[in-house]
Amino acid sequence: QVQLVESGGGLVQAGGSLRLSCLASGSTFSRYTIGWFRQAPGKEREFVAGIYWRTSDTSYADFVKGRFTIARDNAKNTVYLQMNSLKPEDTALYYCAGDVWGYSLTREVSEYDVWGQGTQVTVSS
Repeated sequence: QVQLVESGGGLVQAGGSLRLSCLASGSTFSRYTIGWFRQAPGKEREFVAGIYWRTSDTSYADFVKGRFTIARDNAKNTVYLQMNSLKPEDTALYYCAGDVWGYSLTREVSEYDVWGQGTQVTVSS
């Protein structure tokens, strides 16, 4: 089983950009669908974007379409989340998660087997 470590969070003004990274340990990374999720204080964890292990198909939550882009580099065991045009409502703790050998790209929190510790993104108005 891989371990996941997020990085790249920080404080940014509205309209700015950040790139989050999810670095995986282990040799089986290419078999993992990777999802990015976020959780704001007092709210449930929600799906942001995901990339399927087999085809690299991607999926995005409606509230980030056109602003965020997910990509993976299996040679570097890393998945990236490029976040542009950030809004104050994007403020949250962002997690990456892995679903091994998944049959589809799922948005369900419960389907993901391994989680990182999270990286904080704060967008000021």
